[in-house]
Amino acid sequence: MRTALLQSSGRPGSLAGNLKVLDDAAGRAAAAGAGLLAAPEMFLTGYAIGDAIAHLAEPADGDSADAVAEIATRHGLAIAYGYPERAGDQVFNSAQLISAAGDRLANYRKTHLFGRFERDHFTPGEQPVVQAELAGLRVGLMICYDVEFPENVRAHALTGTDLLLVPTAQMHPFQFVAESVVPVRAFENQLYVAYVNRVGQEGEFDFVGLSTLAGPDGVARTRAGRGEELVLADVDPVLLAASREANPYLQDRRPGLYGSLV
Repeated sequence: MRTALLQSSGRPGSLAGNLKVLDDAAGRAAAAGAGLLAAPEMFLTGYAIGDAIAHLAEPADGDSADAVAEIATRHGLAIAYGYPERAGDQVFNSAQLISAAGDRLANYRKTHLFGRFERDHFTPGEQPVVQAELAGLRVGLMICYDVEFPENVRAHALTGTDLLLVPTAQMHPFQFVAESVVPVRAFENQLYVAYVNRVGQEGEFDFVGLSTLAGPDGVARTRAGRGEELVLADVDPVLLAASREANPYLQDRRPGLYGSLV
């Protein structure tokens, strides 16, 4: 499945502006043969927008989800995107996957909040593994800081995730996560990881770009630079199966030795 990563901070504070950016990217991705477009963390509203987060937050099935579904069906590809989710009095930092038919396949709430900014504006999610079936692949969702916890990604590997989508707001000086940690996570768990970042200055944050899709061999299939960019790479189930046979980490585990970790 050809996968497109939209590296962009969009138009912070403007739902309409960000939906337009997403629509344009979906058209370009579909023209390049992509079956999936992934956008960054908090893409629909912007990340560093302070109290506007709560004002712009919507339910998972709200108007913006309907707008994304319309974009997905019109261009004929699935879309994963980050947004602030309103659920009663709580706001979650969430990511949602919508199919090319416009169906809501999966919704994930970030479980590990990073820094005071996120803890001031969001409630942490409680479900570590969220998955959906897409084009013969089991696709999982997590968000940014979540991927830096080995246990999180291993939980996905143990439940059969083939492609892990990670909408991200990765900032300076932590670019080594994109450069080094993400390919290692893909290799040690024998899955693909699509890490799609924001870019440029936004409030107090300097987002570093470097979006990547890393394969189960630890090799980056594509890597963006530091600017606005749409990059594409293929997720190959044949290579995935061969890599898992050659690198049997999951079969060679000895869980009885690891009890002290939890």
